[in-house]
Amino acid sequence: MSLGAKVANQLPYLRRYARALTGSQNAGDSFVRATLEAALADEDLRATIGEGRPQLYHAFNRVWSTAFVDTADRSSSGLGHHEAAAQERLAAMTPANRQALLLTTLEDFSIEEAAYIMGRDPSDVELLVQDAVAEIDRESATSVLIIEDEPLISMQLEDLVRSLGHDVCGMAATRTQALEIVQREQPGLVLADIQLADGSSGLDAVDDILRIGSVPVIFITAYPERLLTGDRPEPTYLITKPFQEQTVRTAISQALFFGSSRPL
Repeated sequence: MSLGAKVANQLPYLRRYARALTGSQNAGDSFVRATLEAALADEDLRATIGEGRPQLYHAFNRVWSTAFVDTADRSSSGLGHHEAAAQERLAAMTPANRQALLLTTLEDFSIEEAAYIMGRDPSDVELLVQDAVAEIDRESATSVLIIEDEPLISMQLEDLVRSLGHDVCGMAATRTQALEIVQREQPGLVLADIQLADGSSGLDAVDDILRIGSVPVIFITAYPERLLTGDRPEPTYLITKPFQEQTVRTAISQALFFGSSRPL
């Protein structure tokens, strides 16, 4: 397999990670682009990113960590409302904690792989993850709408949401049911599948909801490639089925942390 093909296979997931790390599709894609440009200019780096997924993320981290130091105090003027809010919240959270948690949950790297990516000792990364979990636990409670047509998955998500101290304001298996719930309730977060029971789309259901009001959305789907196309605004929070519960916990914290109603 060519280097281009190897990187292309991992690119949607690196972009997902970059968006979650920065809270912005535009900023995340900019860092990914800068990483690829750096690889084109450096033959050794170009060879390294072809060795595997950890190597690609390690190269990205070098670009992101350097740029983050330079831009951490950047003014939010000129940014959209939600992106400005995301930048403010990001500045208030420990970047290393956030990065360690995302790498070991959302991206499913081992502690050792995350340590390599971040350029730290594994013991340090374990402590960062523990600190990040403590930060998550301090998030305020909210009400959650679950849009999912598989009863077992829906119940699993309900139990998980309640274990985090949140309420479930409703569970919908179709677009119509989701809209009916939102018209009665005011969810503070939406967990949504793409393919629903009657053949309707979770994407359309979310569009309906966002026309009514602002609410963070996390997509949980077996078909992430349908959302990572670049053809439309992409969700910042996207989880692939089958999912790890810790991944969902992290995404909920991230979504509430940024408080964004639409993909940034």
